[in-house]
Amino acid sequence: SCCSSCGDSGETVEQIKSLEYSEDEIESIPAEAMMGLGCGNPTALAGLKEGETVLDLGSGAGVDAFLASKRVGETGKVIGVDMTPEMLDKANELIEKYDYTNIEFKLGEIENLPVEGETGDVIISNCVITLTPDKLASFKEAYRVLKAGGRLLVSDLVTDGELPENIRRSFDAWAECIAGALEREDYLTAIREAGFRDVRIVSEHAYSEPGMDERLDKKIISVQIEAYK
Repeated sequence: SCCSSCGDSGETVEQIKSLEYSEDEIESIPAEAMMGLGCGNPTALAGLKEGETVLDLGSGAGVDAFLASKRVGETGKVIGVDMTPEMLDKANELIEKYDYTNIEFKLGEIENLPVEGETGDVIISNCVITLTPDKLASFKEAYRVLKAGGRLLVSDLVTDGELPENIRRSFDAWAECIAGALEREDYLTAIREAGFRDVRIVSEHAYSEPGMDERLDKKIISVQIEAYK
């Protein structure tokens, strides 16, 4: 499970988590979708409008997809893509249980999206691209499936400087979305190289916890990034 450290450890992480989803948002979607996996709330920054089509990359159990569905309304659509069959099963069960009619979940990888080109008005993603082996390929795919003039809103983890090699090789660090994290400027460069314009960090928060490895203290950063096609 991605970003276990983002969801269930340390007071400081909980303080950052409190900046993400409002009580109203949490109460408006299926409680079963809130699994504490993620490092932000991209829907809060996306400025979603009625009738828009939203693509959620790495949708998991569907928390951001369910939030987006309410904002785009009956005339809009949300397409979630996830590579984990178990997560898709859970998300589809929630669609049926709560009668969502404007959401579709698809099995696929972010580097090779099962979506036609120029489909989405908005792309969101929450702490998933950091896990992909090829970030540039992921952003190129995001660019391909986004309509001209569309926008990308990504919550993800980056680093302030390079991480020690033994941290990058750690399986536990991979599971917590740390080992695959790019240095902040390298992450932004990958988005630009994919073709996006007006790439900017909307907000960021550095992680720090009691007992945290001093090599990681305040080196792991949760960022909210906006870009346009």
